[in-house]
Amino acid sequence: MQNKYEKELEAAKEIALKAGALVKKMSHENFEIRKKGAVDLVTEVDLASEKLIIEELNKRFPGQEILAEESAKEMHKASTLWVVDPIDGTTNYAHRFPIYSVSIGFVCGGEPVAGVVYDPNSDELFAAAKDGQATLNDKPIHVSKIEVLDKALLSTGFPYDLRKNPHPTLDRFFNFTMRAQGVRRAGVASLDMCNLACGRYDGFWEVGLKPWDMAAASVILTQAGGKLSKFDDSPFDIWTPEILATNGLLHDAMREVLAMD
Repeated sequence: MQNKYEKELEAAKEIALKAGALVKKMSHENFEIRKKGAVDLVTEVDLASEKLIIEELNKRFPGQEILAEESAKEMHKASTLWVVDPIDGTTNYAHRFPIYSVSIGFVCGGEPVAGVVYDPNSDELFAAAKDGQATLNDKPIHVSKIEVLDKALLSTGFPYDLRKNPHPTLDRFFNFTMRAQGVRRAGVASLDMCNLACGRYDGFWEVGLKPWDMAAASVILTQAGGKLSKFDDSPFDIWTPEILATNGLLHDAMREVLAMD
């Protein structure tokens, strides 16, 4: 039986592969880098990737709204909405550090229902649609079965405004480092969530995220058997810049750590 969002999912796969190929090709060239904030960067490659994605989406789904990182003026919440990050991990990309992704999500009625995250360096394409199977390069994936924090490998990220208010973020990082087997910070939320979806990580938390960081990967993680919420266990949504994501088995333990002073 064909998934309800199969058309959107297949289109997102094809477009993400095109954008990823462009991004990887341009990574070997000289490109312009500009600052959007104290440590927040944008490159001409972000803009080229976003242009390609928007043109392809407009061609295939004319009239549908698109929320893309570099062109977004406001967080509009249309009934059907494409949410795009042309390069998740721009700071890595600008430093030629080969961990970044292209992320394309489809949101219907406020809920992410299809998503694709492509890592062009490892040629890994994560994908899923609501009520379907999460896949990595078309093979099914599932979250890990780690049940205790002491045996868990976790991931997180730091917000761009860390310098203004460092202690909550650094305190959480310290608390988890003291309780987990390990904590990693690669700087690409979409790939962190996808690596959780396929069992490489066991849990993930972060604040300061935007819809384009979470929309696509949240579908993939959910369909891989993961659990998502806000820090207080209230329902997750892409419009709130806070996420706790786990294999489900570690959710309560991680929530307890996040609740620590």
